Amino acid sequence: MSAAAPDDPIVTVVVSPDDPRAQPLLTDLLAEYDARYGDLFGSAAQEMERYPTAEFLPPAGLFLLLLEDGEPVAGGAYRAHEDPGTAEVKRMWTHRDHRRRGLARRVLTELEQQAAAAGYTRMTLTTGPLQPEARELYLRAGWTPLFDRLRPTDVEELRAMPVLDRLYAFEKSL
Repeated sequence: MSAAAPDDPIVTVVVSPDDPRAQPLLTDLLAEYDARYGDLFGSAAQEMERYPTAEFLPPAGLFLLLLEDGEPVAGGAYRAHEDPGTAEVKRMWTHRDHRRRGLARRVLTELEQQAAAAGYTRMTLTTGPLQPEARELYLRAGWTPLFDRLRPTDVEELRAMPVLDRLYAFEKSL
């Protein structure tokens, strides 16, 4: 847990994905994925169940929340990627009532710092084509895109593509 600056009401805490304070993040993330993508990538629940909770726990992983007045306003996680020395960002989320405050950038920066401190030298992540705000966040934060920036965003055009080609992958050296 990190202490907030005296005039900053936001506190960063490292928790387990099973922590009750993480539930709003995970519930809203499922709803957001389902609303944006429907079945374009399979169900959001399947994605959330793909990785065991243990993968988001130290020393190989991390799950953090930003709390304001004890309530989660943003969060994210990383897990060990199959490539040695690489961590994969997952579960990035900002509560809809707290967007446009720089909280996602704050979560991303904290994940990068924590991963570097844990010995990772590279991070990777993927986002979907219907999340332009996420794509822009990663570009502005210095992440390198590993995709054609002219990729379609029309759902029917995306359905014609292989599932993995629908994703926007990024990487960053730490």
